[in-house]
Amino acid sequence: MRIFKSDFFTLPLSALIALAIAVPVAGCKRIPDEDANRPETALAYPPASRPVSELAGNAWSTETARDKRGEAEEIMKAAGLAPGMTVADIGAGEGYYTVRLAERVGEDGRVLAQDIDEDAIKRLAERVARDELDNVSIKLGAPDDPRLPVDSFDRIFLVHMYHEVREPYAFLSRLRPSIRRDQDGGSYDGGEVIVVDVDRPFAEHGISPKQLFCEFEAVGYQLIGYMERPELGGYFARFRPVGKSPLPGKIVPCELLE
Repeated sequence: MRIFKSDFFTLPLSALIALAIAVPVAGCKRIPDEDANRPETALAYPPASRPVSELAGNAWSTETARDKRGEAEEIMKAAGLAPGMTVADIGAGEGYYTVRLAERVGEDGRVLAQDIDEDAIKRLAERVARDELDNVSIKLGAPDDPRLPVDSFDRIFLVHMYHEVREPYAFLSRLRPSIRRDQDGGSYDGGEVIVVDVDRPFAEHGISPKQLFCEFEAVGYQLIGYMERPELGGYFARFRPVGKSPLPGKIVPCELLE
C-alpha cells in the first residue's frame, strides 16, 4: 500500500481521498430552499414575498362584542348582500359570519362555509345542525386552494383571515373561477370578493391596504370599493375579477409594501 508521509501524520491514500471529500462538504453552508415548506400544488405560482401571519385561531373577538359594534350588519350592507344570493364564507371558523349570512340570504339563498381547520369545520357543522340552518353547506379547504365550485358565488367573504393566507397568488387565482359571471357569459359583473382586515404589521395579524391591493391586482382583480371602518375592526375592500386570469408563470409578485 502506498503511504504519504508528513511531519504530523501518515495516512493511506484511500483515507486522504476520503478526507479531501469530507472536509469541503462539512464546511459548506446549506442554502435554504424557499420551496421546501410550500405545498407541491402551489409551486407553479410565485411564493409570498412578504411575511405571513401565523394562524391565530378562529375566535377573532366575541360574537357579542362584534354585534354591539354592528360589524356583520354593516359589512353585509356595504357588500350589497340581498336575499336569494349565493355566498361563501372563507375562513369561517366558529361561524360568526356564517349564521348571519344565512339569515340575510334567506331560504332562497345559499351559504358555503369553508375553513382549513378540520376541528373548526366539525364544530361549525355541529352549530349549523343545532341551529337548523338548511341553507348552509360546510367544506374543508386547502391553504393554497379554497376548493369552491365554479361560477357559483355572488359574494365571497374573506373576513380577518387574508393576512394568514400562505400562498396568496395560488389562492386568489383558484378563487377566481368560483365567482359568478354575469349573464352575458364573461364579464364577472355579478360576483365580488369582500375583504375585511386590519392595517397593522403581519406579526400583529394584519396587512396594509397597499399590500392587499397589489396582490389582488397581480392575479387580475380590480378594486371597486374601499372604506376605513375602525369601529368595525379595520377596513373594507371589494374586488371584481377583470379580463383573463394570468398564467402562474406570468404573475409578478408584489414587493413588501407598507
